[in-house]
Amino acid sequence: MTEKTDTAGRRERFFLKRHIQLHGLGSVILYQVLIAIGSGVSAFGYSMFMVPFNLAAGGIGGLSIIINHLTGLPAGMVYLLMNLPLLVMGFFQLGRWRFLFSCVFSIVVFSFAADFFAAYLPDIMKTYPITNDLLLNSIYGGLFFGLGVGIVFRYGGSFGGTTIPALILHKRTGYPLSQTFFYLDGGIILLAGVVFGWELALLGMLALFFAGTATDFVLEGVSQVRTVTIITYSPEALKQVIMKTLGRGISQWEVTGGYSNDRYTMLLCTISRSQVQDLKAIVAEYEPRAFLVIGVAQQAVGSFSFMGHKKKRKSIAVSKDP
Repeated sequence: MTEKTDTAGRRERFFLKRHIQLHGLGSVILYQVLIAIGSGVSAFGYSMFMVPFNLAAGGIGGLSIIINHLTGLPAGMVYLLMNLPLLVMGFFQLGRWRFLFSCVFSIVVFSFAADFFAAYLPDIMKTYPITNDLLLNSIYGGLFFGLGVGIVFRYGGSFGGTTIPALILHKRTGYPLSQTFFYLDGGIILLAGVVFGWELALLGMLALFFAGTATDFVLEGVSQVRTVTIITYSPEALKQVIMKTLGRGISQWEVTGGYSNDRYTMLLCTISRSQVQDLKAIVAEYEPRAFLVIGVAQQAVGSFSFMGHKKKRKSIAVSKDP
């Protein structure tokens, strides 16, 4: 064993140990259960709404539907087999055991669950499929698939697939991931258009859109938070009123106007969506000359509230990275 290989092995062991220490063994086990549930949700949407109607929404899942149609092989098994060489590539290029830890379990559960649902849902359900409307199937197939993918991503898993070559290409050349995904998924949807017809390809693209939207929703949730930037001459009175009335902490910086070179104070605070109108009224009353910008923030974590804020510190002993 070379020194380089030994160092890589020690880093992988450190990562897995650190991961368990950071989250706790119980949480890691719970995460695997949730990853399995997410994989099952995706497999349900895939088998119920997409495979029976040849809705190939890009990725290895879409390619598996095309191969299933041409050969009759189960789509789940094809998905697993097509991921095997990609997993080998990812093992050597994207982090060895660390990479496999995040991918293998979700891929295996999805593949077996997809074939299980395809085999037994027609017997279990009184009405199968639920609907023959292609538009509804593309919408709900994308939603279920995306919800499951979001759960898997949220708890540290990954579905592999076209993500692997995209990450390798990005790592080696710096080529943008978004463009790689566009070409890979677009190419598979074009292939689906040749095999199934362009109407089904368009519906597959719609399913891909809804899957992405559902994944983002699970990962980020509905935005309930707003970030506020205020440029003001008179920060003190404004700060006190905002903290007392809205119960939000404020950070401040001294800034210089780019055109006038005048000195200002920039205030930054985070508020809930329901407090936007109250904040605008406060600024209009106490500092009408202020410049106010309200932006959308997806999440706020930490000392979000000023009133009743309790400082909590938790130290975690972490060994040094080898």
